Amino acid sequence: MKSRQELIDDLLTLAFAEDVGDGDHTTLSTIPAEARGKQRLIIKEPGILAGVEMARKVFEKFDPELKMTVFLTDGTEVKPGDVAFEVEGSVRSLLQTERTMLNIMQRMSGIATTTHRYQKELEGLKAKVIDTRKTEPGMRLLDKEAVKIGGGGNHRIGLFDMILIKDNHVDFAGGIQKAVDAAKAYCKQTGRDLKIEVEVRNTEEIDQALAAGVDRIMLDNFTPERTAEAVKRINGATEIESSGGITLETLRSYGEAGVDFISVGALTHSVKGLDMSFKAAK
Repeated sequence: MKSRQELIDDLLTLAFAEDVGDGDHTTLSTIPAEARGKQRLIIKEPGILAGVEMARKVFEKFDPELKMTVFLTDGTEVKPGDVAFEVEGSVRSLLQTERTMLNIMQRMSGIATTTHRYQKELEGLKAKVIDTRKTEPGMRLLDKEAVKIGGGGNHRIGLFDMILIKDNHVDFAGGIQKAVDAAKAYCKQTGRDLKIEVEVRNTEEIDQALAAGVDRIMLDNFTPERTAEAVKRINGATEIESSGGITLETLRSYGEAGVDFISVGALTHSVKGLDMSFKAAK
């Protein structure tokens, strides 16, 4: 399996391939090769900054001679007019990396800002808002890093780092007990140490999951009232996650029910990018 750095390198290679292609002919035709300059990243709306370290990787990969001076780090609460960083070097390189860098910065900052808003709703409670696999194809590592920068937590990264037995798995496997037993046997046979989570739909399935001995129970599409009842029934025997149609308006009611985690697809699947621009500086 590829490392995080290898996956990021692949992402940037693809990003440059689809944007720059065989060359930015506007820049190549209008800007002399020897031209030097400086650009700065200017924030245009309030939010949480994320992606600064990824921006550094963008510049370093395209042109290692670009010099980046950082003023605001990932996780900083920003406002319009703030300057996050400056980059100095070849004007051609600055212009050719601008869109790739902005796409990453704006999306990551939008995710961090949204996550911060959700987590703030849970202030004073033990519940943590976490992400899902509903991420931008190819950008999952960045999406999930942005969630952490915004104060949230990551669920599993993919299908490989946790066993999540959902309703379809349960139905095809012939029940929760059979599915969990098979998962435990698989981990033992393959030498893997993976947490096992089971999605449940009702009280009967909660009891089955507890009897099977799982690490976490996911309460799927429970109301806040049913969630509170489930928390009492589980009584600390395992971690508890709420999932399914939970909005910013209903989030706190689930947290108050006593769950440990609340997974929200909206953190990443339909996020609005944070407005910012990369402008020439004197």
